[in-house]
Amino acid sequence: MSQATMTQDTVPAPAPRTSTLAGKSLPRWSPIGFAAASIALAVGLGTVAGWQSKMQWGLLAALFFVVLTYTASTAVEGKRQAKDRVATSVMWVCFILAVVPLASLLGTTVGRGVKALDGYFLTHSMAGVPGFEAGGGVYHALIGTIEQVGLATVFAAPVGLLTAVYLVEYGRGALAKAVTFFVDVMTGIPSIVAGLFLLSIMLMFKLQPSGFMGALALAILMVPVVVRSTEEMLKLVPNELREASLALGVPKWRTILKVVLPTAIGGITTGVMLAIARIAGETAPIMLLVFGTQLINSNPFDGAQSSLPFYIWEQYRVGSDASYDRAWAAALVLIAFVMILNLVARGIARWKAPKTGR
Repeated sequence: MSQATMTQDTVPAPAPRTSTLAGKSLPRWSPIGFAAASIALAVGLGTVAGWQSKMQWGLLAALFFVVLTYTASTAVEGKRQAKDRVATSVMWVCFILAVVPLASLLGTTVGRGVKALDGYFLTHSMAGVPGFEAGGGVYHALIGTIEQVGLATVFAAPVGLLTAVYLVEYGRGALAKAVTFFVDVMTGIPSIVAGLFLLSIMLMFKLQPSGFMGALALAILMVPVVVRSTEEMLKLVPNELREASLALGVPKWRTILKVVLPTAIGGITTGVMLAIARIAGETAPIMLLVFGTQLINSNPFDGAQSSLPFYIWEQYRVGSDASYDRAWAAALVLIAFVMILNLVARGIARWKAPKTGR
């Protein structure tokens, strides 16, 4: 046996290294246990104190959850890990506090809206039906909303898209700064101001109320949202894609049309849908410019029209049980309308988006 072999056999193997980060940790189910204990403590304390509001119970449970998490994690894992767990717990609490009102609103709308929502409600108007009696439908308001929102999108989406392209791809100097400033100002304009602006134009030129005038007001509200969202999406497109296209001799306008916009189409579509959701529930411009009607008017350029937000306000103002049911059903139809539009837009965006696979 050689000396090298003997040396290799006699040298002991090194001891396994232990990680300096290893230590005690709470079990994986501990957040659920803390949440259950927090809810029990909040309910018990709220019952003893005579609190009737579930919101108070929920806020107290959230406070107990954070305190229990920090205390237990400090005792077992140390202060450093406890701070991390507290930060995670606060984020979860904020998420739940944001979701609970939305879920409650949706649940209330569905629960009260299904009472009057049926095929008859969707296919008939309120013509000849007294507001305080049962019957009637939302068809005339649904037609008005579809036409007014559609016209507003046709007007606002191209203007907002082209403005965002100018600001990102060409905007330099005082003009770009002025456009950015006015877009920021328009973002905070109340809807009633847009309605009053077009109402003054109607009075000056002696125009009649129509769905078209309401669509113009909605377009004014929609443009800044489209500009801002599209601008942010265009900024996310890597400059390498632009440079590669320009290096091949492709003109800039064609680079924007064939490279930049298809890359950002998903975000642009989402921005347009956010703008549509922003204007779909506006009532003030419709009250000033469209006036509302109980009859079916499928021509947005001639005569008064109704819309879903105006219909909801109109029915709630009546004050009867039947009108309240119709108002909640119309609110449910409006939510479904916006949701369907979002699903369709996302499908189109995914279909038109550039393929990443080979």
